[in-house]
Amino acid sequence: MAKLGTAKRPAIARVQTMARAQEILALCERHGWKVIVGIEPDKPEDISDVERLLNPNKARRGKPRAAMTGKPKVGRNDPCPCGSGLKYKQCCLRKRQR
Repeated sequence: MAKLGTAKRPAIARVQTMARAQEILALCERHGWKVIVGIEPDKPEDISDVERLLNPNKARRGKPRAAMTGKPKVGRNDPCPCGSGLKYKQCCLRKRQR
């Protein structure tokens, strides 16, 4: 995947006014980033791509496992999700390893 802010993958910003669009364009031009700015007065401002370019070292957090799979991650010492009342390592983890 191409780097954000390049010609192959320009940053995308949505602003509400022409003045704000010019601000974003000037900022990106100073840094040499490619950007597409849309002016949409009826929608909320979204400059998340530009913010990512400004703060590249900011910790990125992925989606929690439960959000990705629909199932929470079960630790070895957590109660077994099958409802047996045993720890996971004493119940379904053993069944899974066989």
